[in-house]
Amino acid sequence: MRKIITIALMLLPMLAVAQNSSDHNYRVAKNLDVFNAVYRNLDLLYVDSLNADEVVGDAVNQMLRSLDPYTEYYPEDKVGEYKQMLTGKYAGIGSIISYSFTRKNVVINKPYEGMPAAEAGLRKGDIILAIDGESMEGKMTAYVSERLRGDAGTTMVLKVKRPATGKTLTLKVQRRAIQMPYLTYYGLQPDSIGYISYNQFLENSAKDVRRAFIEMRSKGMRSLVLDLRSNGGGSVQEALQILNMFVPKGKQLLEMRGKVKSSNKTFYTTMEPIDTVMPIVVLVNEETASASEITSGALQDLDRAVVMGTRTYGKGLVQVPNVPLPYNGKLKLTTAKYYIPSGRCIQARKYKHTNKGYASEHVADSLTHEFRTAAGRIVRDGGGIKPDIEVLPDSMPNIAYYLQFADTTDLLLNYEIDYMAKHRTVAAPSEFELSDKDYEEFCAYVVKSGFEYDQVSEKYLKDLEKLARFEGYYEDAKPEFEALKAKLKHDIAKDLAYPYNKEQLKQIIANDIMSAYYFDRGALENSLRYDKQFAKAVELLKNPEEYRKTLAPTKE
Repeated sequence: MRKIITIALMLLPMLAVAQNSSDHNYRVAKNLDVFNAVYRNLDLLYVDSLNADEVVGDAVNQMLRSLDPYTEYYPEDKVGEYKQMLTGKYAGIGSIISYSFTRKNVVINKPYEGMPAAEAGLRKGDIILAIDGESMEGKMTAYVSERLRGDAGTTMVLKVKRPATGKTLTLKVQRRAIQMPYLTYYGLQPDSIGYISYNQFLENSAKDVRRAFIEMRSKGMRSLVLDLRSNGGGSVQEALQILNMFVPKGKQLLEMRGKVKSSNKTFYTTMEPIDTVMPIVVLVNEETASASEITSGALQDLDRAVVMGTRTYGKGLVQVPNVPLPYNGKLKLTTAKYYIPSGRCIQARKYKHTNKGYASEHVADSLTHEFRTAAGRIVRDGGGIKPDIEVLPDSMPNIAYYLQFADTTDLLLNYEIDYMAKHRTVAAPSEFELSDKDYEEFCAYVVKSGFEYDQVSEKYLKDLEKLARFEGYYEDAKPEFEALKAKLKHDIAKDLAYPYNKEQLKQIIANDIMSAYYFDRGALENSLRYDKQFAKAVELLKNPEEYRKTLAPTKE
């Protein structure tokens, strides 16, 4: 009898699991039936005709939006976007375009080096008037972009106006497969320090990082700065290949854990590395995410590199990017969390399902857990990768933000077009600097234009005045408020001349000019002259003792 009772007790959990599974399957079938019935009735009886692709597509997207930001549905007509996401490739002319509010036209903003736009001679500021005879005047960016793209090998006739000369140009441009730049710039810097800027883990991109490293090492590189700032990630396989360059064969790099067995995977280095001793600093920031965090986090956990900058984004979720669907659709689906060598998951946000979409909740530092690197240093989970050395970047002044991102009068663009018209050539990126005379001309142009922007201090003063009136203190403090208003009154010339604002604006203008003459690589190379985080990385690499000390565990 006792034996029978024991067996029965052992079977109870199994029966409970079976019951739960049965209930789950029933609920899935029930809700799918309800959805089908609702749509059938809508299709038959609703007062207006429904577009099935739109209505059902919206329902699918709303369902996915309630889960997390990464699970996405691509119907057949959006598969091109899906492929571009994976490969960084599309067919077109290879240029960033933007809408000019003063010209009421789309203009060429930044041609990619070696791509059809650059080869055809298109330049920053060229106004797109027509494509294959169709006028583009007044059209928005998305409309023009769609007509610039097409099948690789097809030719278009592009009519543009060059503001610097006032001439109208008619150009034949052949579309071709465009590879988005992912290895923006690499090069050997002073003191035999190599630098690689890697901005996206696209398919087959790791081999170019490897090639850049080997090339610089052959020229005498003795240490490396790997810049992953604002690298939002991409292919996990590319991240593993990058790590395999610097970590001995057979080391565990990554573990994925999901709900189903097929999602559980462990990854090791599989090849002999090309270097395991060269000092490396990895630069990161709050936009460093996903595959970038796998790379920087694994190098940190294995004490193979010093991570420097600001805390990373904290994406510890894994997506299967190519779940096939009926009628040639695709689903990018979150299937697992990933864990780097110390055993930690760096996912910084919890997602809660709501009827208004997912709700994001940041993991509090007090709820994170302690882990150890290979050498015994303390690291934590749950909040992205915390750098070994925190270095904050320079903040952008308010006036610079408005001129670069919020100004609808194209002041920066117009000044840069005028500058390019006056200068057929400029100094190399490693040497170029906007002169004080050029900056004074820019300031005079901005002041003459009547440019205005919202001062943050003025806004807060108005809020304080409202509060003082509400609490009854304003009349007593009125003279002080009036004095402050006079002190904080807009003076554009003074704001432009303020040393910090001047320094930052000169760098922004120089960066744009370098991009126009030397493409993205020139802009990035020039920006290293002013990059505070890069300067700190160089300082550390020039001090081997401090570098070793940073990677050593703290004595407890």
